[in-house]
Amino acid sequence: MIFDHRTYTIQPGKTNEYVKIFEEFAYPIAKKHGLELTAYFVSKVGRLNQVVHIWQYNDIMEFETLREKRDADPAWTLYRSKIAGMIVNQEDKLMVGANFSPIK
Repeated sequence: MIFDHRTYTIQPGKTNEYVKIFEEFAYPIAKKHGLELTAYFVSKVGRLNQVVHIWQYNDIMEFETLREKRDADPAWTLYRSKIAGMIVNQEDKLMVGANFSPIK
């Protein structure tokens, strides 16, 4: 199992709007194409205006295939236009669970 850990820094004052658009548009599209959301977090203390998505995949091939299908969906293009200019920074990491991790 691999995990796609994505951290987005959002324009100040836009985090709630970004999360609402994600919930209403992006999440249903992702689910439609088989992407599995493990966790979704919004920062409350520390570095603010950050959102973390964690997605899980069986392997790198599934990661690439499912994301290609999602990205080809015209509804995904509409979602991207709705969040245009909201993301200040994005950091993506592919991670695996350690041997003792409850999630592997």
